[in-house]
Amino acid sequence: MQQVFSDTRFTQLEIPAEVQTGIAAAGYEFCTPVQEEVLPLTLKGDNIAAQSQTGTGKTATFLITLLTRLIQSQTNGNKNRSNESTSRPRALILAPTRELAVQIDQEAETLSEASGLRFQAIYGGVDYEKQRLALQYEQVDVVVATPGRLIDYMKQKVIFLDDIEVLVIDEADRMFDMGFIPDVRWLLKRCPSTDKRQSLLFSATLSEKVMELAYEHLNISEATSINPGQLTVDKIEQSLYHVGKHEKMSLLFGLLKQQKPERSLIFTNTKRMAEILEDYLKTNGFGAACLTGDVPQKKRQATLERFKDKKLSILIATDVASRGLHIEAVSHVFNYDLPQDAEDYVHRIGRTARIGATGIAIALAGEEDAFYLEAIEKLAGKIPVIWAEDEDFERDFKRPNKRISNSPNKRSRTPERGKPGDSRRRSGSKGSSRKKPSRTSDSKNETKSGATNRRPNSETRPERDSAPSTGHRNSSAASNKGEGSKSSENRSRRRAPRKQSHTDKNSGTGSSKGTEQSPNPVKKASPVDQKTNRSTPKPPVKTNAPEKQPAKRKGILGKIVGLFSGQKK
Repeated sequence: MQQVFSDTRFTQLEIPAEVQTGIAAAGYEFCTPVQEEVLPLTLKGDNIAAQSQTGTGKTATFLITLLTRLIQSQTNGNKNRSNESTSRPRALILAPTRELAVQIDQEAETLSEASGLRFQAIYGGVDYEKQRLALQYEQVDVVVATPGRLIDYMKQKVIFLDDIEVLVIDEADRMFDMGFIPDVRWLLKRCPSTDKRQSLLFSATLSEKVMELAYEHLNISEATSINPGQLTVDKIEQSLYHVGKHEKMSLLFGLLKQQKPERSLIFTNTKRMAEILEDYLKTNGFGAACLTGDVPQKKRQATLERFKDKKLSILIATDVASRGLHIEAVSHVFNYDLPQDAEDYVHRIGRTARIGATGIAIALAGEEDAFYLEAIEKLAGKIPVIWAEDEDFERDFKRPNKRISNSPNKRSRTPERGKPGDSRRRSGSKGSSRKKPSRTSDSKNETKSGATNRRPNSETRPERDSAPSTGHRNSSAASNKGEGSKSSENRSRRRAPRKQSHTDKNSGTGSSKGTEQSPNPVKKASPVDQKTNRSTPKPPVKTNAPEKQPAKRKGILGKIVGLFSGQKK
């Protein structure tokens, strides 16, 4: 069985009184195995790279070392040389994530309370100008930063690393995973040489890439490993359920009902799945919140504070929360999805059983998760398998409504009714059909005199008041009556349905030869009618009702119409 605390007390170590006061305020009395082995080396000024299990007190180890070094050097005459325009801190702590940087800053606030040393956290997602002013106008001794924001301030010449006495890199393997190593190398080249500063590197796992970085830039040739063959804490009770992907939700609700955890973490691989779980848990009465990478920093901090204050019982998170978060009394960790990286599994379950406590880690392995299981068990050891029974599933749970995105970038495709300048109409509203009105031939039918016949329609738009007609139009107004009767006659023929009969075939031939016409003769289309009826693909349909012969026109206008209609003069 792994020993959680050693027999060594902090008071037995050569630690300044100011730091001892902070250790007592934090509630520490005995050293953990990591602290018992590493602190005697670091307090002497050695450079180390330490590997140990997560949750064993690494953060307190390098903070105690850093505070001791700065207090002793300040006694020897080394002071902060920052002025009103630039910041020159004496120590730098690099962290891969914002959450870890905030966690380190909060723990340092308690340990450094009696020392008078000032810490400042630098990370993205929060007020840029506020952090810049804090660096320029406050005497900052220690900067806890993520690489990106720190480089930004350095390029603006807000901060310089010329006076760094202690350099700490926490979770170095995570730096590689997130692609920060080029930034880390850029920062290390701007720090003093290794003989003028102390370098500390801490991580739960140390790979060859990490040791290459330690040898090249930190002057560390050997690593100090505590329990290197065991990466997980003994007091974590691990279990694995093989379950179908479609039954994961039912099994999760069944386990929550059976276990009744006071405070639990649920890890997923994707932001989408985290949001789905949040909706399901809230709908069924669980106090749950989601913590993913795209959540604004202020909201992320507020969610973590609510979880720490026990206002939330369940926190759903992606791997952004699996590193460096120290939350007390997390009793259960659920891996809803197995991580693709085996090291992430070690860090996930390390959120429980922190410094002497016990915890339960449950993994749900679906069809896709089985591919990652071999690598996880190779790194963390064999995980006991439990086969779920029917009573372990909770199938009677509510399903949430569809999530509505509140993103300002996503606009609704349906325009609002009454929106000025928008001529579109909402689907389903009155008059929403976009049927194009058919244009009849009489709407185009215009004589040479310029008179136009329009069909009156109450649904159409009212016409604008036109100017008085010209003399030419006034002279042809008398002929509009005859033309109107002809156009209405054509409309009646076009609206009737077409009927095929033997009379239709024989009616046209008799009239053309001048023989006796049938009771319903078909008038041959004139060139004017053919021109005006181009939009009508079918010829007029003959009806059984007798047609009214159009009145003959007299005068010059009648002769002109007769020429186009083919009548004999």
